[in-house]
Amino acid sequence: MKRNLALVSYSSSDEENDSDYVSKSTVTKKKKLPSLSPSLIVQTPKDDPALHQGRIRTTPHVDGQWASHVFVSIKVEKRSAMYNLVLDALKAAKNIEPALHDFSEFDEKRSDEYLDLHVSLSRPIYLWTHQRDDLKREIKSLAEKSNSFKISFTTFSVLTNDEETRTFLALDVGSGHHELKSLSDGLLPFIANLRQKEYYAEPHFHASIAWALLRATPTCSKVVNERPDSRVSLTVANLLSPVRNGSPSSTQVLPSTNDFEQILQLPASLTATLNEQYASRLSSKSWSAYDIRDLCVKIGKDVFSWRLQG
Repeated sequence: MKRNLALVSYSSSDEENDSDYVSKSTVTKKKKLPSLSPSLIVQTPKDDPALHQGRIRTTPHVDGQWASHVFVSIKVEKRSAMYNLVLDALKAAKNIEPALHDFSEFDEKRSDEYLDLHVSLSRPIYLWTHQRDDLKREIKSLAEKSNSFKISFTTFSVLTNDEETRTFLALDVGSGHHELKSLSDGLLPFIANLRQKEYYAEPHFHASIAWALLRATPTCSKVVNERPDSRVSLTVANLLSPVRNGSPSSTQVLPSTNDFEQILQLPASLTATLNEQYASRLSSKSWSAYDIRDLCVKIGKDVFSWRLQG
């Protein structure tokens, strides 16, 4: 009996090797791209307190984000009685608390003709790049709707930032408070649209003239690391009496990791002494009030200003 045998063809080992050779020969190796030149790489800013007199960054750096704030500027001429009063007050303050630094001490853009005092109208506002022009348009529009006015100063006070990393010696605004509040309130819709924290409902308008580092505490470190909405705005500090029961004095200078002086708080005697010696002259009607003619905003390192009406 005959059987029909189906023939099955198999490729030879030579054919398999040839196929493998062809497939392997057609595979090309990917070439690595050349590395970028170091000049093209954007360096992330490092928070080095040694470069900023011991101050620390309260908000982490974010690429494409710009810190800004709105303020009015008062230029005190160096030949004026006001300028001499501020110098005398700073000298007396440093004798009471040597850890104090005046702002002009580290200001590379300080003028040789006047002392530039700022009164803030907002907390720090954090903008993305495309929002910078929006804020400038808002400030320009607000300036065009507001009249120029005068302000004066009355007393000395002590304030601290919300993170409790620095304390400030400030001049309190007397006349002009209503106009400053009106300008600050004019920014509320824009700031609310950005979903950022508005300025204080009852602001303490002031011009800071000196600052000191506060001793770091666990609470302070937690606030800084969590990046709070409050950021670096100022609040009125409670002037506490010196710590007792063997604890350090309120004016004891404590070393920081970068060898910058830190204090627990400014002594209660500081403002009492300054106000006793200088407040009567500071608030005297014979002293000229200062004209506020421009509304200013600082975005990054750039300052822009628009003239108020009148």
